[in-house]
Amino acid sequence: MGSAVRVLALVGPAVLLAGCSSAERPAVEAVATTFEDPSADPEVRCDLLAPMTLAALEEQAGAPCEEAVEELPLRGGDVTAVEIWGGDAQVRLDGDTLFLTETRVGWRVVAAVCTPRPERPYDCEVEGP
Repeated sequence: MGSAVRVLALVGPAVLLAGCSSAERPAVEAVATTFEDPSADPEVRCDLLAPMTLAALEEQAGAPCEEAVEELPLRGGDVTAVEIWGGDAQVRLDGDTLFLTETRVGWRVVAAVCTPRPERPYDCEVEGP
């Protein structure tokens, strides 16, 4: 009886976290795919950036976000994988990988146009400090 309780104590939180992650998946995917959609309103796409990432993009481009976002080499595509760890997420598309964080106003992109590097962190063209 004691071991069954321990198993439930260990499995219960994992099941709850998995349930939370799957409940967040549609919102995370919507933010990622809208940001990557070149036909979406540039102002809407900029609103999907985390504040520090938005500031970094504008500084790097030397232009307002609405202009800078249209110059990004976003490759988009279909969602191939979503991973959510508490308040952070990674969305892999056919042509790009994005990283998101949960803010008080919803999920926001903290890095995009990311390329995987063997045994090193992703190299991202758009990211905050």
